Amino acid sequence: MDTSDNAVKELSASARKETFVLRLYSFCSYSTAALIISFLPLYFLDSGFSEGQIGILYSIGPFISIFSNLLLGILSDKYRTIKKLLTIILFGQLVMISLLFPAQQFWLVCLIMIGFYFFQTPINPLTDSLILLSSQYTGTPYALIRIFGSLGFAVTAYLFGNILKHIGSGWTLPLVLITILITLVITLFLKDYQGSSRKMDFSAFFKLIRKREVVLFFLLVFITSVPHRMNEGFLAVTMRHMGASDSLIGLAWLMSALSEIPILYLLGKYGHKFKELPLLMFAAIMYAVRLLFISELSSPGWVLLAQAMHSVTFGIFFTTALRYMSGLIPDEYRASGQALFAVVWSGLAGVTSGLLGGYVYEHFGQVSFFRLGALFALAAAAGYLLKYHFSSRAR
Repeated sequence: MDTSDNAVKELSASARKETFVLRLYSFCSYSTAALIISFLPLYFLDSGFSEGQIGILYSIGPFISIFSNLLLGILSDKYRTIKKLLTIILFGQLVMISLLFPAQQFWLVCLIMIGFYFFQTPINPLTDSLILLSSQYTGTPYALIRIFGSLGFAVTAYLFGNILKHIGSGWTLPLVLITILITLVITLFLKDYQGSSRKMDFSAFFKLIRKREVVLFFLLVFITSVPHRMNEGFLAVTMRHMGASDSLIGLAWLMSALSEIPILYLLGKYGHKFKELPLLMFAAIMYAVRLLFISELSSPGWVLLAQAMHSVTFGIFFTTALRYMSGLIPDEYRASGQALFAVVWSGLAGVTSGLLGGYVYEHFGQVSFFRLGALFALAAAAGYLLKYHFSSRAR
């Protein structure tokens, strides 16, 4: 009896330790994301690049992610490792950011950013796969670990926003280096969770993703992702044009990250009680409302209110979409399915929002830019409604 009790206690202690390391890793990983999303566009703006050029730089990452996410996802499933790949790509990020320091010519910055995004864009889908696979060992739901990523994003956006306000945006790159290095060290303590031990059948996977239901789902994810990426890529630039300081921009990102925490918690606890498609439709409608609101703003202070809507847009959409996808993609294809999601969510949508959005923003202005994003969101909402209607009738 004592031996059994001790074994249970040891297992419980191990699960708590593993959960702690995952939460710490998630916190630090999203700290880097906060700097890249919130302040790297400002770094390029202050370096003399135009909104169109920033749009090109912003679209490089999503374009490269189409290849890097699929490659890393397939490698992860084939060799059944996530931890080793995370270590490699974090080291690659360190090298690329170091090369960016002396670069001034736009073409050279583009080349370096191609390398950086090759290593950076797969980190979130690999992390999501790791967290999803860990839940069966730790007993901790995905959302209750992902919350700490939101905290990392929020704290970093606000804290570093205040720091950069005083020392200048030129210090963005050193701060990015620090957060990447810390994340790399923590990665060494992660456990390499694995999915099904069955050998991956690539022909079956490609047959799976050609199914009508899967194709339609990813098409709707793409349409929903475009307005999200448009807001993400050009919010800081928009606020800067309104006269906002780096600290206020950081506060805006803090607001969005904090707002999603209660939603992630509630969905982690009670999300299974609600059907996915109506939730996705609601999130898409809220994206439209959010972007239409921003399109009418002229004062950066009001952007904080729009950022609070991040909870009912991204918070609901991302968690619910992952839950819906888990019913479409079997566990043995977890990393590849997650990579495909990332290709659509950040890759294809990012290229579209970067190139199309950058052109519209530079030539037609803020109002047309955000209204275009709202139209994409409304189209997605209509798609989820139709899909729910026909799937209900099929039953």
